[in-house]
Amino acid sequence: MRFYSALRLLALWPVAAVAQAPQAGAPLAPLSVEKIMREPAQWLGGLPSAQYWSEDGKRIYFQWNPDRARRDSLYYTTPDGKAPRKVSLAEQRQLPAARGDYDATHTRKVYEKDGDIYLLDLKSGRTRRITNTAEREVEPEFALQGRAVSYTRNGNLFTWDPATGETTQRTDFRRGQRPPGPSADKSEKYLRAQQLALFQVIKQREQDRQARERLQKALAKLRPKPIYLGNQTVENLRLSPDGRYVTYSLVQAPTNDKVAIVPSFVTASGFTEDINTRNKVGAPQTAYELGIYDIGRDTTFVLGYKELKGLDEQPAYRKEYALKAKAPVPAEGDKASTKDKPATELRRVVPHGPYWNDSGQRAFLVMRSTDNKDRWIVSLDPTTQKIALLDRQRDEAWINGPGIGYEAGNVGWMPDGRRIYFQSEETGYSHLYTADATSGQKKALTSGNFEVQQAKLSRDKKTWYITANKPHPGEQHFYRMPAEGGQLTQITSQSGAHEVALSPDEKTLAVRYSYANKPWELYVMDNKPGAKMRQLTHSTTKEFESYKWREPEVVTFKAQDGALVHARLYRPAQQDPTRPAVIFVHGAGYLQNAHKWWSQYFREYMFHNLLADRGYTVLDVDYRGSAGYGRDWRTGIYRYMGGKDLSDHVDGAKLLVDKYNVDPQRIGIYGGSYGGFITLMAMFTQPEVFKSGAALRSVTDWAHYNHGYTDNILNEPYNDSVAYARSSPINFAEGLKGNLLMCHGMVDTNVHFQDIVRLTQRLIELGKDNWELAVYPVEDHGFVEPSSWTDEYKRILKLFETTLRNQPSTAAAGGAVGSSGK
Repeated sequence: MRFYSALRLLALWPVAAVAQAPQAGAPLAPLSVEKIMREPAQWLGGLPSAQYWSEDGKRIYFQWNPDRARRDSLYYTTPDGKAPRKVSLAEQRQLPAARGDYDATHTRKVYEKDGDIYLLDLKSGRTRRITNTAEREVEPEFALQGRAVSYTRNGNLFTWDPATGETTQRTDFRRGQRPPGPSADKSEKYLRAQQLALFQVIKQREQDRQARERLQKALAKLRPKPIYLGNQTVENLRLSPDGRYVTYSLVQAPTNDKVAIVPSFVTASGFTEDINTRNKVGAPQTAYELGIYDIGRDTTFVLGYKELKGLDEQPAYRKEYALKAKAPVPAEGDKASTKDKPATELRRVVPHGPYWNDSGQRAFLVMRSTDNKDRWIVSLDPTTQKIALLDRQRDEAWINGPGIGYEAGNVGWMPDGRRIYFQSEETGYSHLYTADATSGQKKALTSGNFEVQQAKLSRDKKTWYITANKPHPGEQHFYRMPAEGGQLTQITSQSGAHEVALSPDEKTLAVRYSYANKPWELYVMDNKPGAKMRQLTHSTTKEFESYKWREPEVVTFKAQDGALVHARLYRPAQQDPTRPAVIFVHGAGYLQNAHKWWSQYFREYMFHNLLADRGYTVLDVDYRGSAGYGRDWRTGIYRYMGGKDLSDHVDGAKLLVDKYNVDPQRIGIYGGSYGGFITLMAMFTQPEVFKSGAALRSVTDWAHYNHGYTDNILNEPYNDSVAYARSSPINFAEGLKGNLLMCHGMVDTNVHFQDIVRLTQRLIELGKDNWELAVYPVEDHGFVEPSSWTDEYKRILKLFETTLRNQPSTAAAGGAVGSSGK
């Protein structure tokens, strides 16, 4: 092995010159890697994002970059379509924060900006500064049913009264242990009494001390009770609407939290600098409890949850291991003692909330098991410290999905203050539900084989505004629906995706819209079904527009198990005589890319156009585990990454051969992150299907990835070793036969560079010689520098041109697309 100046290991397959001439019929502005991998703002254009309305509804603010600068700037326009104008730094300092908390009448807004708290009167436009300190105040909310504003500072809760301007400290949390009181030891008590009897000075000082203590106790009644935390910390401090309770999360960090270190070699200092990153899957995790401070009774308690239904229910996969390790059968005549049986193991939970209704009479919590296989929604009575089950969602894989996520999800109170709303994948797709906080009666507000991706009540609480993919998994539209459920009325109409911000009066929509071959632009439209969208921005450059970008076909094909797989297909105007094809694997696992809007993988989209210009057929698959298709698709990779997600790509390769005239011996595959992982599994376990592959920033061994992601899918490595063994590419490296390119950033704090180094050593020890590694010294997981993107994709193109187009076909040798039988 030799190192080259680009810090790559020697490529050992034949290298041929990359063809530069466009295919017959190619557009007048031929694509090149150097062109499409330039700084996006310079070449594609600075697309608008993050739009929001001014509080009076007269302006629409958004991030934009028409000047092709290094970063976006804040702009505004008006709904009538006046030319956008950049907001100066002086103007930005005067603007209220986009996010904040509104009172019940929506006439006031409280927000945090630069670590201080402000109150905005929406009618007059007048702003009052609540705090002006060197310390940081955060999490402002209206409290005491709108009579005060609450916020936190240094881990304690404060309220501010707008009428009097008075600030009140509501909690006094202190680190460490409570100071010890007077000793109860008899010997010490005797010596103390003797000292007081013998020495008048000591006696007088003791009397003075006791007087001070009496005064301090009297004053202490006007101050919050000191609460000692030991080695815990507090988060999420909330005051109940009636002011009686303060709730808080008690946080216990693991004591032996060992994290991986990523060295950065190319630095401004000239020295190697270490970056502390994260621990690895299975490491001890932070523990959470819900604390409640009852101000009226001047007492604190930690909420118990042992009565949660199914808390002792262990995951089904553990039965596989239990069968292998059965307990010995007692000898004849022996009685198995119940006290010798292991105690039932209760899973730990993470509480979220509480969430109070407006009157403060009712509250509920969302509780998640730490193995993420259960979510409970429970009512809370802080007076009795009791909880009652309202809904339980159980999944033997893991709980997630739109409006659900990994925390509380989209939850709140209905306007009657008696029912709560939430989203659940109970039916297989994320839908909107209500539940009565007293009776537990549940009602589905939406249903069908589509996902409710966002849902929000209107200001008058009479209407739901919903984003969903009802017409097709590859489209996102905006709907309205009565608060009690009923027909979904579609507002937007154009095929693609619509990201909507409602005006304050809810009569107008600011829409960020795109189509498959049309990048995002900002539009405005009336809040009426089928209303015309009026374009407010034009962002793309003339150079970008000089090329006729393909509209990829969204196709479906049947997988081995009968499931329908969605994919994007790029077909060449004229197929190369060698009939090559490339399959792209999107990253993130739970992400959607076979859709009808502008892809976040815009560089890859442009690269696929380049490949199609050269005669390649390109397929981009929404494999098992992708977003947009419901619970069963999302969890199809549970306990086996590299199973159905990989076989979906093998079936995609078969589709290319059977339907699109692709040579089965000229199919390549590539992708980054999760896509890099799938590429490695494909090259190692399906060598008869994939001739070559480019694995970018790849996970090579799931036991070395993070806990939050991996534990959901594969459980812990010490509890489910089978899942890790069959899911990690490093265990299958001996199967490599085709040509493999690996690319990785050296300061990757997500998938560590160590991952690819370990696999490299494995390939060396196995004596493999048909691979190369390109490393990028200044890149993290998501590349930033155009030079790095260009270098990476030049290598990918060279790989495919060398191994798929310029090699003689071996189709006559009997190669076939199919499963390797693993």
